[in-house]
Amino acid sequence: MEQVSPPGGTVRHHRGPARILMVMLLTALLLGGAVPYVSGPARGYLSYLVLADRQDAAGAALAADQARAVGGQVVQDYPQIGAVLAYATGAFAERLRGRPGVAAVGATRTTPVPGPPRPLGGTGSFAPSTDGADDSTATVPDPGEQSDWNLAMIGATESQSRFAALLRAPGLAQSSARTLDAPPLPTAQALHGVLVAVLDSGVDDTHPDLRPAVDPDASVSCADGRPDARYGAWRPDPGVTESGHGTHVAGIVGAARDGHGVTGVAPGVRIAAVRLLGPLGQYYTENIVCGMLWSADHGAKAVNDSYFADPWKYNCPEDEDQAALTAAVGRAVAYAQRKGAVVVASAGNDSQDLTTARPDRRSPNDRVSGPGEDRLLGSECIRLPGELPGVLTVSAVDRRGLPAGYSNYGRGRISIAAPGGDPDGGTQGAVVSDWPGGQYAALAGTSMSAAHVTGAVAVTVAAHPDWGPDQVVERLAAAAAAGCQRAAAVCADPSYREYYGAGVLVLTD
Repeated sequence: MEQVSPPGGTVRHHRGPARILMVMLLTALLLGGAVPYVSGPARGYLSYLVLADRQDAAGAALAADQARAVGGQVVQDYPQIGAVLAYATGAFAERLRGRPGVAAVGATRTTPVPGPPRPLGGTGSFAPSTDGADDSTATVPDPGEQSDWNLAMIGATESQSRFAALLRAPGLAQSSARTLDAPPLPTAQALHGVLVAVLDSGVDDTHPDLRPAVDPDASVSCADGRPDARYGAWRPDPGVTESGHGTHVAGIVGAARDGHGVTGVAPGVRIAAVRLLGPLGQYYTENIVCGMLWSADHGAKAVNDSYFADPWKYNCPEDEDQAALTAAVGRAVAYAQRKGAVVVASAGNDSQDLTTARPDRRSPNDRVSGPGEDRLLGSECIRLPGELPGVLTVSAVDRRGLPAGYSNYGRGRISIAAPGGDPDGGTQGAVVSDWPGGQYAALAGTSMSAAHVTGAVAVTVAAHPDWGPDQVVERLAAAAAAGCQRAAAVCADPSYREYYGAGVLVLTD
């Protein structure tokens, strides 16, 4: 997840302290049930993605057979991309690599668990809960749909000059406000025909702003790499740190316009709430693959990805495990794109140029003790899914339209910029959106930026339901570039392309 801390904090991420993970694992080993994994040998299991040469159901069947032949326990197949998820002990990957029909094998975690996840059972539902709710993020009063500088910037308000609100940097020539009679934005009824998927920590569909938006039939939990469609499984786990992140993102995308709370970029859109965040506070690769395939098969026209894949913040092709994870997520993203979805991702909050050598001292971030590896990365090491082909990667700007200091950047790596806010700005400078339990929070980060773009994709699809993903992306890029030129904004300067991509998002029909 890509959100930055409020004043006095550091960059926020989606996992709790390593000691919590250690306690959970030890408890599971002792009691056999504190986390959803079955008991196993003391040395523990790792999870693996096994990819076949063939990217179809026959490939998945072959991958499953080969995994079982060397002692793996297959818990989920992904016939859409010719892959399976297996759990194993020992040198599983080494025994499997190079076998006939196997393209790649990669461990998706570095810290073992007691065993494979327990079978999904029953047809029960998951009740919303605020007991023990995550309180790591401060909430703010109901904004009454008034904290909307971010919507004004991209032209998503109902004011007549909705294109004129693209804010200009101090000292630049001020162009006259564009007050043209722009075509009206699609109605809520038109937007209701568009499904967007929010792959995140879960969404509280009982929040008044989101109750009409979340589509239960299209929502799911992929928190362990398997689609769990039981009612409410998509809701956030209040026991996992910052589990409200997905609710905040969903509010930016499609909160209802009802005079209370906040309004989304695309009020009226249907949201597929796809929970990826697992009980150990990680977005493992199998969770992403599961969520991406589910979203594509349920007709999502946009897939929002405001996170990075665990346990490696950047995945490098020279590492066989990381190369396999990149291939698996790449196949899932390509499948969603072929099915008609625009895949949108946050650029990240590390203030790094993604085109140059840079450090990564946090990975692997599922370790239970000790420091991360001190890695010096080259430009070939990429964030998943944000740097995969065809993904609309979004950087952040602040209220002035200037690049946010925390945002990653890089010429050719950033597609477009959008409001991300200032972590020190409070309700007037950060982005105010929904939080579980009917609450609201002011957050900043490229997570928020990506959500604005996902909402804009929904608006464009509603206006042009016959368009494919490429046409939608081209329209958004052209509108962003034109908006920068009209407003004489800093984003129109070619030397800033590494920060803005095509330009700053402007909503268009």
